[in-house]
Amino acid sequence: MQEKGTISIHTENIFPIIKKFLYSDNEIFLRELVSNAVDATQKIKRLATLGQYSGELGDTTVEVKFDEKKKTITISDRGLGMTAEEIKKYINQVAFSGAEEFVEKFKDAKDANEIIGKFGLGFYSAFMVADKVEINTLSYQEGAEAAKWTCDGSTSFEISKGKRKERGTDVILHINKDSEEFLDKWKLQGILDKYAKFLPVPIKFGTKTESVEDGVDDKGEKKWKSVEVDNIINTTEPIWTKSPSDLTDEDYLKFYKELYPMSEDPLFWIHLNVDYPFNLTGVLYFPKVKNEFELQRNKIKLFSRQVFITDEVKDIVPEFLMLLHGVIDSPDIPLNVSRSFLQADGNVKKINSYITKKVADKLAELFKKDRKAYEEKWDDIGLFVKYGMISEEKFYEKGKDFALLKNTKGEYFTLEEYQSKVKPIQTDKNEQTIVLYATDVEKQDSFIQSANKKDYDVLVMDSPIDSHFIQNLESKLEKTSLKRVDSDVVEKLIQKEDTYSNLLTEDQSKEVKEIFEKAINNKTYSVEVEGLSPEELPVTITMEEFMRRMKDMAATGGGGMGFYGQLPDAYKVAINGNHPVVDKVLKAETEEEKTKLAKQAFDLAKLSQGLLTGKDLTAFVKRSVELL
Repeated sequence: MQEKGTISIHTENIFPIIKKFLYSDNEIFLRELVSNAVDATQKIKRLATLGQYSGELGDTTVEVKFDEKKKTITISDRGLGMTAEEIKKYINQVAFSGAEEFVEKFKDAKDANEIIGKFGLGFYSAFMVADKVEINTLSYQEGAEAAKWTCDGSTSFEISKGKRKERGTDVILHINKDSEEFLDKWKLQGILDKYAKFLPVPIKFGTKTESVEDGVDDKGEKKWKSVEVDNIINTTEPIWTKSPSDLTDEDYLKFYKELYPMSEDPLFWIHLNVDYPFNLTGVLYFPKVKNEFELQRNKIKLFSRQVFITDEVKDIVPEFLMLLHGVIDSPDIPLNVSRSFLQADGNVKKINSYITKKVADKLAELFKKDRKAYEEKWDDIGLFVKYGMISEEKFYEKGKDFALLKNTKGEYFTLEEYQSKVKPIQTDKNEQTIVLYATDVEKQDSFIQSANKKDYDVLVMDSPIDSHFIQNLESKLEKTSLKRVDSDVVEKLIQKEDTYSNLLTEDQSKEVKEIFEKAINNKTYSVEVEGLSPEELPVTITMEEFMRRMKDMAATGGGGMGFYGQLPDAYKVAINGNHPVVDKVLKAETEEEKTKLAKQAFDLAKLSQGLLTGKDLTAFVKRSVELL
């Protein structure tokens, strides 16, 4: 029996496109062919279960081999196998219409998944790396004859009688000159580790050496010998395929280490398992995020029936959940998935919403179950929760009950608790509740102490997205403003009816302003004389809340905030007209002495803010010695 023919794809331009334009993704040929072998293996097992195949299943391991001398890669299975007629049906008649349109549309394509997925070209990805492909196969059907199919990368093929004696299929790739990099053990091992690590059928790739017991020696101690055993490269039943009730914490932690060998243990995890209205399994872990915002992203792996697809899951997982680690497996997402499919597919949108709800429910459960333990984890997960509340309205609604605010004393409060705490004392004369916060507790210590003297509380807001979170809170909380503790003198931060009066006369205030402007000699700093408590510093340097916040948001990539990031810093210098030092400046005998004292007071304020550096710092030290 021998038959020749042409593949029904109506054009000779398909193979050059597969070879040339998909070259950047050419490693997926192995994923496609191994997945086909696994499918064929699972189908024969299913038929046996249903009683439609009564033969011996035997060893159903899929094997990948390569021969450097012959320049071949072989994928073998003991699955269903095919008859000559089935080869014609499944291999030759590539079922799609409009081939000319295909050629035109995809000649510049970069996404191999999109092409292969859209047109059912999984098997044909072999021609990305091979200039000849053979199939040797024997169907499981009683009385079937072995068949051999050969194609040299043109649209011509040949079918002849095969020599295979047992059920299953060998696909042999004769690797082309440009793809000889794949005839390397470590290259193939790397691809199999990436795509086949959790396939549901054992995958063999070469052998490995193991030590086994070999009796005992004269002293009665165990002897060991080295033996060659099959190198099975995959775990066929990863934890996401099991029931949570059958797993221990150690199982989850062991799997996490398998995925991320160099990472710290996760804080906790969620086991996903849903079969309606879509199928989804997986395990998502909460890592210790802290402030490593970018380092933590793109750590979720997407699978389809245990075949790895991609770790770019931002269309399936909400943006803020990209900080999670773990795996998601859904047979509703096709193996050859494209970005455009993910963005448009209804199931993907449902999965997105489901995961958001599961994460929110888990956090709420942890908060209610053991608040103290939750508070201890807050520094590690706070960034993630805040990010979610900013970016997802539904998550904000749930998150406001378990999001925590931490103050400079290390105490934690929910949003509602904190508002109740500060409202009685931190409400200004306009009935606005003022929430004070610090972004750098060490640097802003003098401002925090000034606030504490008035029994005001100060929050710590020092994560990379807190400037955005603050903006978000202000838009949600009624009659509430958030102000950075160093954005003004404390009396101005929370303005009350009973404020300090400036004891200087109008002329004295004018003179003080002129002395300090002359001493500072820098238009970046605008000088104002204020009536403040004598216990406050003689000079305080601040940047108004709006400008400071816009700059902070620009620094962390706030949309449309780039303009503020380019503006020069503009500071306000508040001179405390009620401080003895200011009185001393006025009473100094010479203009030079007045300027020197003013400059010293100003530099002290700069020093407290970490703004005094370089030559200015050297001059300050020298001047301090002279004054002493």
